[in-house]
Amino acid sequence: MNFENPLIVQGDRSLLLDVHAPLAEECRNALIPFAELEKSPEHLHTYKLSPLSLWNAASAGFSADDAVAVLEKYSRYDVPQSIVMWIKEIASRFGMLKLVPGPDEEVPAKENSEEKIIEHYLYLTADSVPVYKEIAANPSLKKYLTPCEADKRFLLQLTDRGTIKQLLLQIGWPVKDEVALADGEPLEVSLRETTSSGKPLVIREYQKASANALIGDKGPGTGFGTIVLPCGAGKTIVGMTIMDLLKTSTLIITTNISAVHQWIDELLDKTTLTRDQIAEYSGENKEIKPVTVATYQVLTWRPDKTGPYPHFSIFHQRPWGLIIYDEVHMLPAPVFRVVAELQAIRRVGLTATLVREDGCEGYVFSLVGPKRYDVPWKELERDKWIANAECIEVRVDLPAFKEIEYAVATLREKHRIASENANKNAIVQEIIEKNPEDKILVIGQYITQLEEIAKLLNCPMITGKTPNAERDRIYGDFRNGKIRVLVVSKVANFAIDLPDASLAIQVSGTFGSRQEEAQRLGRILRPKERTARFFTLITRNTTEEEFGSNRQKFLAEQGYSYKIVRYTSKEDL
Repeated sequence: MNFENPLIVQGDRSLLLDVHAPLAEECRNALIPFAELEKSPEHLHTYKLSPLSLWNAASAGFSADDAVAVLEKYSRYDVPQSIVMWIKEIASRFGMLKLVPGPDEEVPAKENSEEKIIEHYLYLTADSVPVYKEIAANPSLKKYLTPCEADKRFLLQLTDRGTIKQLLLQIGWPVKDEVALADGEPLEVSLRETTSSGKPLVIREYQKASANALIGDKGPGTGFGTIVLPCGAGKTIVGMTIMDLLKTSTLIITTNISAVHQWIDELLDKTTLTRDQIAEYSGENKEIKPVTVATYQVLTWRPDKTGPYPHFSIFHQRPWGLIIYDEVHMLPAPVFRVVAELQAIRRVGLTATLVREDGCEGYVFSLVGPKRYDVPWKELERDKWIANAECIEVRVDLPAFKEIEYAVATLREKHRIASENANKNAIVQEIIEKNPEDKILVIGQYITQLEEIAKLLNCPMITGKTPNAERDRIYGDFRNGKIRVLVVSKVANFAIDLPDASLAIQVSGTFGSRQEEAQRLGRILRPKERTARFFTLITRNTTEEEFGSNRQKFLAEQGYSYKIVRYTSKEDL
């Protein structure tokens, strides 16, 4: 027992880190390989041990004994014996199933045809007979695996590599994938020493560490995984650093056309790539070049609801050596099918939060790759890499004439009535008038509400229907200072770089969505001298208050103070 130590290991597999203890920083770094950070408020950070976190660690060469040694070194009290046994038992599962190269066979291209094609196969090998028998008996796996009982292994097609890993993870059996990754088409690309404007290009230490966690510092890394960094922390730079290390043809997939243009601008500004080496693959342009930037939307378009996805062919039209999934937490479900096939290609997911409202975090880990690196938001704020931020909830009364309508409405109608509370409009105007030095985003869910606010403020508005050229022009005007206030719908939640935005006013949303809160707060977190402020307007005594509890919890877990104000006059703001 050592009361100076920073860690408390609990029997429910949670770990509490006292951030004020002398060895807290050293302990935090030691926990990163095998524990998942769940909450990081002011004083005690909460980590969780899970099978997935231990298997992620094992895949990077971090053993159960290594994990136990960390806990015993930093724990304030004795580590529960049950935790030690559980870690060793769970971690031992990794490596009991391996994917290894299998035979290549010539088969007829078509029935009754003399033409031959090469079918590529892999072996799934089991460490013991009981494990082999369990896998062989599982009905969900039988259509993919051909048993070879004498050798305790199964034959499977190369294209089922990801699907098998995904299914086995779901039943508690992680696969050690020992099949080599393809190098892809070589591409000479390097980061510049100075940007195109002549400014020195500085790669921050955590950005270098992120890239090295994926590729390897002094040797080859796994080549696949997910990197979690807050909005404003420079995930695009991390992606370009990985491109510099691998020097291979790269496919980048992001959330919308504005993000595509931003990626292209960043590549031209900070790498040695020329414009004729970079293509845009979107609803407007469909070119493929050594570096191609595409949108998730175009990939998931299909002529009818039951037909194939014609643009999935982009994944096979070049010998890609790297795929970057920007905002990987937004990866659409149909794309997971293709991602499952693309297990031979180096790949990285970039995100500010691995929270998915559909609960598919496991798909990201099994198909794109496990988390390789993350940093708490408040740590980057402390080091001035992202802005200091305040979160303020302003509670507003519902107009009296709406109270009966609200009382008899359905739950869905109640949410909309509360969200579109007209009393919010004047408060938006007052916040803007009280903060003349800030560049301000007004963010909402409902177009009619946003149109009213934009008209009241006499400022531009961007929605999903705004033409791409106009959208880019308005974003440009906001960045260069021609406009100070911009009204945006949820299209601005993701992958939009507005570095000077310092104040956001959220008037409506899918309140309670942790993912949305992370992204909207992230819009104002670019490093700046002034404190960033995130206002959320909530209608009192309505469903908005109930949804707000999830939002408060998420922001508190990231370490942000959360102030609640009941609005009665301008002085309250």
